[in-house]
Amino acid sequence: CQQPRRRYRQGERLDPVQGFEFVKANQAVYSVALLCRVLGVSASGYYAWLERLPSRRAQADEQLSVRIRELHTRSRETYGMPRIHAELADAGTPVGRKRVARLMARMGLAGISRRTGFKTTVRDRDACPAPDLVARRFTAEQPDRLWVADITYVPTLAGFLFLAVVLDVCTRRIVGWAMANHLRTALILDALNMAIWQRRPIEVIHHSDQGTQYTSIAFGLRCKQVGVRPSMGSVGDCLRLRDVRELLRHTRMRAARPPALRNACSGSYRDLRVHRRLVQPASSALIPRLLVTRSIREEHKHDPQNP
Repeated sequence: CQQPRRRYRQGERLDPVQGFEFVKANQAVYSVALLCRVLGVSASGYYAWLERLPSRRAQADEQLSVRIRELHTRSRETYGMPRIHAELADAGTPVGRKRVARLMARMGLAGISRRTGFKTTVRDRDACPAPDLVARRFTAEQPDRLWVADITYVPTLAGFLFLAVVLDVCTRRIVGWAMANHLRTALILDALNMAIWQRRPIEVIHHSDQGTQYTSIAFGLRCKQVGVRPSMGSVGDCLRLRDVRELLRHTRMRAARPPALRNACSGSYRDLRVHRRLVQPASSALIPRLLVTRSIREEHKHDPQNP
């Protein structure tokens, strides 16, 4: 008796559309009948596929693919399926998450996610750290009185990039920064030199962790030359650099390329959406107004006639 013909599910054998596309691409080298027989598709189905117009579903997928690619390019190729789906929903385009994932996979698009962490703080047990001059009092009444510094890593398509920043506690402004593909002391020295060149401080406190870069002899000598007072927090104190590490966390999540990172450190928010409270473009006109506002608040607080 004749054996019943087995019904194949898509995925158990070659997709007919993929087979037809392969036949179309190689029909100048081999005959259509030979290609269809090797691939397990019918020649009549191939010729019908050539004359058949794309279905409405295929046309809608093509239009949606164009929109997905635009959103992915606009995000500097950082958005994945969840954010692409959210952008489409905000624009009033009803589409399922799995459909977005399928179209992105077909186009070879993928977002950039947080990867395996990198340990940037390595303590030298033989080095003598600087005293803690801050004692968790991360406040400053005037600019260039207290700086906090730290190092983070930024995963890029070319490998890890390391970023060192110096942040003014009073203005929440980045006064110095440097990038490199290494964690040597020269990285933090470049960030410190930029801060000194921009601000010209007098007796400023530079607070950091007890990493080997900050406890090195070269960093101590440089601080002594320019009149910077180094300060270091205790080991394991996660609150000592809360502001700067919140900034670096957002930078590490958002940054995908060095140009975006440079714009963020320079105060541009259009290329990198970092934490707005931590990186305010504090201009020279903003700082005096900030100090006057604080003075008025202090006088109002200590006024005996104030109920």
